[in-house]
Amino acid sequence: MAEAFKFELVSPERLLVSEQVESVVIPGAEGEMTVMAHHAPVMTTIKPGVVTVKTASGGEERYVVFGGFADIVPAGCTLLAESAVAVKDVDRADLARRIQEAKEDAADAKDDQVRSKAEQFLSQLTTLESAILPA
Repeated sequence: MAEAFKFELVSPERLLVSEQVESVVIPGAEGEMTVMAHHAPVMTTIKPGVVTVKTASGGEERYVVFGGFADIVPAGCTLLAESAVAVKDVDRADLARRIQEAKEDAADAKDDQVRSKAEQFLSQLTTLESAILPA
């Protein structure tokens, strides 16, 4: 059994998680990373994706996050999300709206750099949609 550590997931609206966990998989900007007790200190930005939390009691919880950053220290991990919601509570209409807005942003982009960034965000959202919503 893995050693537990403190994990907190915070959005501007509320504190979603504050408990002892065995591991957390976060969608870091450079790729997914698994955080466990005594992890080396690191701070990373978060891309839209799913955070998977394995609780100390053995359960698993999943949360959708839309950006933010994670502060990881040996004693714990705090993820400050721009927006976060439990996967079971995902509003399909909200996700569809975000995807439509990203498509419009890409189409309306005035230069290649802005268009590229909008297309990358759109790609992340569609990947997220396929990961959390049944076919």
